Amino acid sequence: MEETIKDPPTSAVLLDHCHFSQVIFNSVEKFYTPGGDVTCHYTFTQHFIPRRKDWIGIFRCSLNQTIQLLITPDTGSIWHQVGWKTTREYYTFMWVTLPIDLNNKSAKQQEVQFKAYYLPKDDEYYQFCYVDEDGVVRGASIPFQFRPENEEDILVVTTQGEVEEIEQHNKELCKENQELKDSCVSLQKQNSDMQAELQKKQEELETLQSINKKLELKVKEQKDYWETELLQLKEQNQKMSSENEKMGIRVDQLQAQLSTQEKEMEKLVQGDQDKTEQLEQLKKENDHLFLSLTEQRKDQKKLEQTVEQMKQNETTAMKKQQELMDENFDLSKRLSENKIICNALQREKERLEGENDLLKRENSRLLSYMGLDFNSLPYQVPTSDEGGAGQNPGLAYGNPYSGIQESSSPSPLSIKKCPICKADDICDHTLEQQQMQPLCLNCPICDKIFPATEKQIFEDHVFCHSL
Repeated sequence: MEETIKDPPTSAVLLDHCHFSQVIFNSVEKFYTPGGDVTCHYTFTQHFIPRRKDWIGIFRCSLNQTIQLLITPDTGSIWHQVGWKTTREYYTFMWVTLPIDLNNKSAKQQEVQFKAYYLPKDDEYYQFCYVDEDGVVRGASIPFQFRPENEEDILVVTTQGEVEEIEQHNKELCKENQELKDSCVSLQKQNSDMQAELQKKQEELETLQSINKKLELKVKEQKDYWETELLQLKEQNQKMSSENEKMGIRVDQLQAQLSTQEKEMEKLVQGDQDKTEQLEQLKKENDHLFLSLTEQRKDQKKLEQTVEQMKQNETTAMKKQQELMDENFDLSKRLSENKIICNALQREKERLEGENDLLKRENSRLLSYMGLDFNSLPYQVPTSDEGGAGQNPGLAYGNPYSGIQESSSPSPLSIKKCPICKADDICDHTLEQQQMQPLCLNCPICDKIFPATEKQIFEDHVFCHSL
């Protein structure tokens, strides 16, 4: 027997839910000789359509249990044995061969051959059952046995009473047969009603298919619409990126202007009037910055409104998608991309807010920086005692920053000649350099000048002289 490794499809469906009259088994013997192959003949009914994973199994049955007999006018007797409960209790099986043309009458009559090696070896009663790929029984044969033929004739002797009893039993069987025929007619009528209902369902199915096609067209149109919306959003994103680049250029320009103003402030520290004018100019620039920030906040509000509108559009799209087709994964993917764009825009907004905060802090720092006098600068180092009394005796090479402290309070020995007028005393040029000193750091050893913002580099430079 050519069985596949994979088990046939079965189910735990009870026998009351099966349809035993859709496949008829023909020419079933009462017993088969052990050791030989068995050919099973069967016929499909008019409305039954076989499928690829249908199979025929041999099931063990018991004659001690109830046997139901179904009678049809055109096919004769159809047996249903109740010795087993589910299709999982098969002894062996063979796959069904699908006919090429079901409309051909000869295609309705099929057969399958069971090899002797796989057949039962005992003399219990068995029956053929046709099971579809859903594990539902569609036909069952009369019971049969696997035993050798008896060569001796059996003589049956009965009495007159037994004959009468047998006749009475035959009459009862005939009566029961007639009742079953009437029941069969009723079943045929129900079958015709079911066929009409099936035709009606098929028409409804065709209607639903046409509606489905219309819905698919609507979904395609909606998809095209959202693609257009996505392109528009991308263009808006590009515009926002270009605006952000412009804002960055503007910030660079403002920083350059602030740098120029710092240089001008270094030249105009001596006069209060010039200082006041410079502060007024900075205030005006601050107002411009505030106006720019206000415009940027308006742009941010517009961006938030755009994001909110996108969220509302996304919610509407999700509702339409649920109503049209729950399985439309492609449209869900598009909506997910819109969510990603919204999140990117939100992150861009947060980044712009961070830049705004940085500009605010930078502006506050500049204002506070311009409002402090010489003695309150954060990089000014307090003066040390004369003769190096402030040095730490625990340092092997002395304090590397002692030159900084000495330079902040110069002694008469450390005063050098003015490089402009060559005067030994303190002149106007020297005073101007001392007033500009908070904005720069002068090395006490090699007279190298460092900007005040490079304090760490200046300290490392002084430390290198002590090595």
